[in-house]
Amino acid sequence: MPRLKILFPVSECVPFAKTGGLGDVAGALPKALAARGHDVRVVLPRYRVTTKHPQTRLPAPLGVPVGLGTAWTAVWESTALGVEGARAYLLEENSMFDRPGIYGDPSSAYGDNLARYTLLSRGALELCRYLEWIPDVVHVHDWQSSLVPVYLNTLERRGPLGRVASVLTIHNMGYQGWFGKDELFQTGLGWDVFHPRNLEAHDSINLLKGGLYNATVVTTVSPRYADEIRTKDGGEGLDGVLRDRGSDVIGVLNGIDEDVWNPAKDRYTAAPFDGADLAGKALCKAALQREMGLEERPRAPLVGLVSRLVQQKGIDVFAAALHEILALGAQVVVLGSGEAWAESFFTRLARETDRFRVFIGMNEGLSHRIEAGSDLFLMPSRYEPCGLNQLYSQRYGTLPVVRAVGGLDDTVEDGVTGFKFKELSSDALVTAVAWAVHVYRDRPAQFRVMQETAMRKRMGWDQAARQYEAVYRMAMGRRRSAAR
Repeated sequence: MPRLKILFPVSECVPFAKTGGLGDVAGALPKALAARGHDVRVVLPRYRVTTKHPQTRLPAPLGVPVGLGTAWTAVWESTALGVEGARAYLLEENSMFDRPGIYGDPSSAYGDNLARYTLLSRGALELCRYLEWIPDVVHVHDWQSSLVPVYLNTLERRGPLGRVASVLTIHNMGYQGWFGKDELFQTGLGWDVFHPRNLEAHDSINLLKGGLYNATVVTTVSPRYADEIRTKDGGEGLDGVLRDRGSDVIGVLNGIDEDVWNPAKDRYTAAPFDGADLAGKALCKAALQREMGLEERPRAPLVGLVSRLVQQKGIDVFAAALHEILALGAQVVVLGSGEAWAESFFTRLARETDRFRVFIGMNEGLSHRIEAGSDLFLMPSRYEPCGLNQLYSQRYGTLPVVRAVGGLDDTVEDGVTGFKFKELSSDALVTAVAWAVHVYRDRPAQFRVMQETAMRKRMGWDQAARQYEAVYRMAMGRRRSAAR
C-alpha cells in the first residue's frame, strides 16, 4: 500500500509532555505508523516542560493568524520519538506556552486556552505550508485540536489543504472545550460557524462539537466506548451529534508501547522478569514495599492504584471501600493527584495505618515500580474510554480489578486475565477485591496461570496502527467523494 503522510496536531505527547493517556497515545501511535513506513509529523506546543528534550530550531519563524493579528512562533524540530519517519515539531510562543502547567495551574484552567489551542490548530496547518509538505490525512485528538477539521472545511477549503481528510479521536467525552461566544474572534472564524451543527452549543462555543461535525471520520479509543458515547448516559450531551454521524464513528482499541512497558528490560524497576520466571517480580515487590515504607511481607497481597484522583476514576468509591480492603490483610499503594478532598483523605490515612501509602503527584518511575511490584491493580472507573493501566498491569503480571465499562470491559477477561465487577459501589469493589485476594492466597496455581495468560497477550500498537491505516484510507476516500 502507498506510504501515507500523516499530520498529528496534539496538545501533549510522550516524551515531551504528558498529563494522561492522550500523551501516551500521541507518543506511541506515530512511532507505530512510522515503523510501518508512513511519514508522520507530530505538532505540539513548546511548553516549558518540553525544553529538556533535544531540539533544533528551524531558521525562519512561522506566522500564525490568531485573534486579530499574527503570532510569530519559532519552530523546533526533534527526533526524540526515536523512530525514523516520525518527527516532532514544537511551536514556541512563550507568552502562551512557557508556563508551569500544560492546561492550567492546580486550581483552574488557563483563561486563554482558546487562544492557546487556536495557535496550535492553525499553527499545525501553517506549518504544512512552511515545510512545503501537504499531508494525506490530519489526525486530531480531543477538543484541543478539534478546530483543525473546522479550518479544513472553512478557511482552508479552497486551497490544497482543503482536500486533506481528517480523523478526530475522542479520548474522553468529559472534556469538550467550552468557551464564551464572545471569544469566537480568537479563532479567526466568522459567525457563520456559530450554529448547532457546528461550534455552537447552549449559546457557547464547544470545540469538540465543532470537530465532531467537521471531521471526515470520528474514532474512539475502544469499541465499547464507541457504543457508550452514543447513549444519553455516556455522551455528555453530545450523544445526538454522534448518532448523527452514524457509521462515521469507529472504535479502535488503544495499544501500549511494549518497549517502554516491558518487565524484562524496564529501567525503572528493581529486577527484570517475564512470564516464564517471576522471581524478579518478587524482588520488585520487596523493593516497592521498602520504597513506600511498608513492611516487607511477601505473602501479603499488595494492591496498586495509579490514577488521577477524580470522580471519573471512581476515587470516591475506592475511598469508601479502602478500610474494608485493608481489613482483608492487603497493603495498598496509591500514586496520583487530583481533587483536594482525595489528596487530603489519602495523606491522612497514610499517617494512620502502616498498610497504606500514597504519593501525591505524578512520578513516571514510581508508576512503573507500582505496576511491577503490585499483585493486584485497581481501576473502579465511572467510565473509561480505554484505559492504559489495565494493559500495563497485565503486561507485568499484576492482575487488574476493574469495573466493566468502556475499554476496561474490552481488555480484561474476568477470571482469565483479571477480575471485573459491574455495579458502581464500594460493596461491589470490595467483593471483587476479596475474590481476587482469595485467589491470590488460596489458589496460587490459578493465580499463576492468570498471570501467565495476561503476560502472553499482545498489546502493542501494531494492530491499532493497522486499523488506523484502514480508517485513514476510508477517510481519504470519503473526502475525495465529497470534493467531487
